[in-house]
Amino acid sequence: MTNKVLNDFLEPQLQALRDQGLYNTIDTVEGPNGAKIKVNGAELINLSSNNYLGFSNDDRLKKKCIEATEQYGVGAGAVRTINGTMTIHNELETRLAEFKHTEAAIAFQSGFNCNMGAISAVMTKKDAIISDELNHASIIDGCRLSGAKVLRAKHQDMDDLRRVAKEATESGLYEKIMYITDGVFSMDGDVAKIPEIVAIAEEFGLITYVDDAHGSGVMGKGAGTVKHFGMSDKIDFQMGTLSKAIGVVGGYVAGSQQLIDWLKVRARPFLFSTSLTPGTAAACIEAIDIMESDPERMEKLWGNGTYLKIGLAKLGFDIGHSETPITPCIIGDENLTQQFSRRLLEEGVYAKSIVFPTVPKGTGRVRNMPTAAHTKEMLDEVLATYEKVGKELKVI
Repeated sequence: MTNKVLNDFLEPQLQALRDQGLYNTIDTVEGPNGAKIKVNGAELINLSSNNYLGFSNDDRLKKKCIEATEQYGVGAGAVRTINGTMTIHNELETRLAEFKHTEAAIAFQSGFNCNMGAISAVMTKKDAIISDELNHASIIDGCRLSGAKVLRAKHQDMDDLRRVAKEATESGLYEKIMYITDGVFSMDGDVAKIPEIVAIAEEFGLITYVDDAHGSGVMGKGAGTVKHFGMSDKIDFQMGTLSKAIGVVGGYVAGSQQLIDWLKVRARPFLFSTSLTPGTAAACIEAIDIMESDPERMEKLWGNGTYLKIGLAKLGFDIGHSETPITPCIIGDENLTQQFSRRLLEEGVYAKSIVFPTVPKGTGRVRNMPTAAHTKEMLDEVLATYEKVGKELKVI
């Protein structure tokens, strides 16, 4: 039985979330994650996955995962600093560095771990971090863990970034100052202004950190947002995930050899958590190889994203200002957003509602993620469903 004090805290808090439309129910997916999934026995068109290139259920990745598992086993056994590094992990990190056009890379167990470990390994309470106000929760938590003073800059506002950087530099209060931003913002789909960021960073001597979780495999012919702008040698930290376009699980930081050497002796998630499974590492290497040899997947992803955007805009939905395949349908009210998502599901479209605290209050949305695995016929069915539900709920 739950402790009374704990129960008295949890019960009203959970009810408040339900009343405000902020409680999220996690569905059980009966089978693999693909363009279509099965939930409660019903086959649904899946627009909630970050499986951008359709790699999560790719036979070639599964084959490499099985082969590596048979060769190395199901687990690494312990942390790498104690138990040593398997050759497959070295191969992955070498491949990631080549992929990101950097000297070296380090693999972590998740993208969240990357930001928790890398930021706090370099920044301290004597430093300051300038952070875009819409940065991912893992960036926010990594900044907090570092103990550095966090200075918020308005979203994608380069004038405000320059103002904050100037004030922080001229204050003389900090030993180091970092600017950190998402490469692609996952809830809006807009892209960081890397050239302008680099110019400001160079003017004020800022360390630069780009979380490219949603840009890797999508931008820059797969190499990411930084490569898209031709600035791989201008960004100090390139962080990415292995669980979205790569289709598996994990994360990494790419940068100079010196930086990676430091992270391998100071990043706590690397030091105190067992490394990726051998099968995971092998599957990630295969995904990168396919990505670089088969550009048609990315072309299909972008084509599907454009097709869905145009269709939703024609119907009268607010799709924001996305510059990538990420396609938000912004509704606003949290309860209406939840209701809209439920009706889509009932009509055969799995597109989950995104509400506070993932996005600011009053900006509830359904986030649609067309992938390379979707067909035009699927997207036409999605648009017809959106039109029906949108008119029914008076959203359009």
